[in-house]
Amino acid sequence: MAIFNRDNRQVPENPPPPPTVEKRIMAKETDIQSQPREGVVSIIGPGMRVVGDCDTDGTLRVEGIVEGTVRAGKAVVVGKDGAIQGDIITQDAIIGGKVNGKVLAESRLELQATAIVEGEIRARRIKLDEGGRLNGNVHIGELKTTPSLSRDTTKKESSSSSAPAAVGAGG
Repeated sequence: MAIFNRDNRQVPENPPPPPTVEKRIMAKETDIQSQPREGVVSIIGPGMRVVGDCDTDGTLRVEGIVEGTVRAGKAVVVGKDGAIQGDIITQDAIIGGKVNGKVLAESRLELQATAIVEGEIRARRIKLDEGGRLNGNVHIGELKTTPSLSRDTTKKESSSSSAPAAVGAGG
């Protein structure tokens, strides 16, 4: 056998048995849970409806419907056919669809021409494209609390700088 096998390592007579399917599945789950994955985009596709809260460290793209609070560490993108019936808490948000609830963006909020937002908005910076519709209170500037870090949204915040707004073109 030495003629055909140039590897001089000794092969044990009784090699350990291969891991069972259960052990391999458990190992995969452990690996996934222990490694935070940055840059990952989660997608709620067209025709999909989620009832309940969504929470991710990365980016969430919504092309379907979400009924509940959406929290994303990086960004939330609502496509033109997407809809969220609940609050959005994130670093950056781009909204092209419908949102009925609070939008808290620590850094930047973009409302595209197809956006329809009903509710309170808090963001450091806002871009509103012509045609985008907004009906609610708008707070622009530094946020007093960091929404993504404080997951308890029941805290009372001062509303002395709030101004009701109805912005948009056509209906």
